[in-house]
Amino acid sequence: MHILLTGGTGLIGKHLCPFLLNHHKVTVLTRNPIQAAVLLTHQVVAVKSLDEVDFEQVDAIINLAGEPIVNKRWSDSQKRELLDSRIKLTQQITKKINRCNSPPHTFISGSAIGFYGRQGDCKIDESFNDIYPEFSHVLCRDWEHAATKAESEKTRVCLLRTGVVLSKHGGALDKMLPAFKFGLGGPIGHGKQGMSWIHIDDMIQLILFVLSHQDICGPINATAPNPVDNNEFSQTLGSVISRPAMLRMPAWVLKLMMGEMSDLLLHGQFVIPDKLLKHNYRFHYPELKPALESLRL
Repeated sequence: MHILLTGGTGLIGKHLCPFLLNHHKVTVLTRNPIQAAVLLTHQVVAVKSLDEVDFEQVDAIINLAGEPIVNKRWSDSQKRELLDSRIKLTQQITKKINRCNSPPHTFISGSAIGFYGRQGDCKIDESFNDIYPEFSHVLCRDWEHAATKAESEKTRVCLLRTGVVLSKHGGALDKMLPAFKFGLGGPIGHGKQGMSWIHIDDMIQLILFVLSHQDICGPINATAPNPVDNNEFSQTLGSVISRPAMLRMPAWVLKLMMGEMSDLLLHGQFVIPDKLLKHNYRFHYPELKPALESLRL
C-alpha cells in the first residue's frame, strides 16, 4: 500500500514508521522534510504540503499530527493552537479525499480519551455517551467531526481515542520519570482518578491491526484493557524503578502551576478497548507492571 502519514516525527509516528516501511510505501507530511528523512530514514518520501501528494494514488492515511497538549499552559491562544493544529489539517485531508474518484480506502485519524471528559470510576467503552463537556472533550469532538466528513462507501474512518502512551522516549511517562527516579514521585491529588494507559508497542501494533482489518471503523479506544487509578500507577512505577512513591502532589499546587491544564492530571477515566477486544486484538501488555518493566526504565 501507499500510506500517507502525518505526525510522523511525533512519539507514535516515529515508532510506527519503520513498521510501515517493512511492507508499504510511506509518504510523510512534515514541516521539515530534511529532518524527517534523517529521523525516519531516507526510505520515506517527505513532503511539506498536501498539494505534493496525489491522493488518487494513496491507499490509506494515518493522521497523527497536532500540537502537544501538555507543552504549554492553556491560554486562549494556546487552546486555539491546539484546535487549529489538529482540525485545520484534518479538514484539508478530508477535502482532498472527497475530491477523489478513487479515494483512500482507509482514514485513521487521531483522537484521545479526553473525548469522554472527566469521569468517575465507571468503565467506559466506545458506546459511552454521558460526556463531561470540558476543553479536552471539545478538542477531541471537533477533531473527530472533521475526520468523519471523509466517510463514504469507498472510505472508512477510524478514530483512535488514545490513552497515556508508555514510552521512555517521550510522552507523559518520560516527563514523570525524573521526579520518580529522585524519590520525589507519588500520587496526584486524591489519586483515585483513572489512568487509561497503553504500551508504545501495543499502540503501534493496534494501528497496524486496524489498518489491515477493513471491518473496523468509527471510534476505537486505544488503551490497555486494565486501566488503573493514579495511586496504583504511582506505586507500580515506583516499584519498577525501586524508588519510593510517597510524595503526594496536592491538587491546589498543580492548579497553581498548570491552571486549567491540571484537569488532565487531576481527573481521568477508566477506559476499556471494547472494540479491539471484540475483534480479537491480543494485547502484548495488558497489565501495567509488565508493561513498565519491559521499558527498562
